[in-house]
Amino acid sequence: MTQDDKTTHFGFQTVDEDQKAGMVHGVFTRVASKYDVMNDLMSMGIHRVWKDAMMDWLAPRPGQRLLDVAGGTGDVAFRFLGRAGDGARATVLDLTESMLIEGQKRAEAENLSHALDWTVGDAMALPFPDNSFDVYTISFGIRNVTRIEDALRDAYRVLRPGGRLMVLEFSQLPNEGLQKLYDLYSFNVIPVMGQIVANDRDSYQYLVESIRKFPGQDRFAAMIADAGFEQVKYRNLSMGIAALHSGWKI
Repeated sequence: MTQDDKTTHFGFQTVDEDQKAGMVHGVFTRVASKYDVMNDLMSMGIHRVWKDAMMDWLAPRPGQRLLDVAGGTGDVAFRFLGRAGDGARATVLDLTESMLIEGQKRAEAENLSHALDWTVGDAMALPFPDNSFDVYTISFGIRNVTRIEDALRDAYRVLRPGGRLMVLEFSQLPNEGLQKLYDLYSFNVIPVMGQIVANDRDSYQYLVESIRKFPGQDRFAAMIADAGFEQVKYRNLSMGIAALHSGWKI
């Protein structure tokens, strides 16, 4: 194995592969209590529009079983259950237990605990049997995975034939000038906001850097296809600040 095989990125840092999961866990443990508030502030609430667009394309149906990976506080799972109706169930998996605890509090407040399961686990080695779920979603989480290809392969494994993968992630604006403006905002405002609101500049500096390291829309679509998914498509949101990728297990 070469040295390149043993290293990965943590934001703009190069780290050993076996270190990244622990470092990501540390970030989300620190920001868990302020995660939802910061999402609203960083995106000026637009992340809610993106998640609604995700549900519009997904079109949840009664009785479906969802696995929401890196689901943290349950934002996507709650939306799914609200759209799917009778008999639907969601499992929220996250590497960080404190994020799941925040989600469980929300579920109790919204009377959704009966339809939700919460599991601590790794996206690269899901603790579920083959062919277990109708839908697999991951929102703003795939870029934090050490080996994205492994996570996509395991997503394919746990989906039933006819099941659907949908990924919502920050992406790249096709216009260079707009990308530069967005970078100015991201690198100069978001870490400062993290310091003021969550008393944690470093975690939000990492989150900004991790967005820049994530593959562009076409390259990520190719990675999904390489994992075995068919009918792979994507849609840009807010001119490409985020993108939705969809694929099917046939």
